Amino acid sequence: MSEVFEGYERQYCELSDNLTRSCTSARFFMEELKKQKLSEIKEGLDEADALIRKMDLEARSLQPSTKATLLAKLRDYKHYLNNLKTDVKRITSTDTNQAAQDELLESGINETTTVSADQKGRLLMSTERLNQSTERIKESRRTMLETEELGVSILQDLHQQRQSLLHAHSTLHAVDDNISKSKKILTTISRRINKNKLILSLIIGALILAILIILYIKLTG
Repeated sequence: MSEVFEGYERQYCELSDNLTRSCTSARFFMEELKKQKLSEIKEGLDEADALIRKMDLEARSLQPSTKATLLAKLRDYKHYLNNLKTDVKRITSTDTNQAAQDELLESGINETTTVSADQKGRLLMSTERLNQSTERIKESRRTMLETEELGVSILQDLHQQRQSLLHAHSTLHAVDDNISKSKKILTTISRRINKNKLILSLIIGALILAILIILYIKLTG
């Protein structure tokens, strides 16, 4: 495993543990202290997102077997981080709803003490609709960010595939050059063998001719 990835992973695990404890304790704080704690938690979530993006980039630069394992682990980290974000949204939404209700009720009391239950219901429904619209906007923004991250990941994969294809093309070109050189060497060796055969044949012919001449001289002498 990459030492760089392990370093990011250690930072993320420590940060996620701290965020989990902070989310649990934030529920019991007073309003002002809770706002401060939630602000710190949101900063920690942004830092955790950045660490996950760094781990994702590092994992995609490794060998396929290692990359698959690390990307699977990253999916678990992302899922856990999304759960933390949901908890923070729930705490924030609860505070916002309570504050809005308190403000509306206080305003109603100041204006008149004869506000009907029907009017209170309409005010609460308006507040609920406003909160739902806010949640939909936040969800759309989160979906947009996830889509952007997916697009970046796809572009990185395509770039790596292109580099692999270029490397394979260079390798094939080198192999083709080696084959051409080998053919030339074999052709040269073949020519030398044929030349040596011819020389050997001439030497043998000359020896046979010399033997025949010697025999002829002895027989006629």
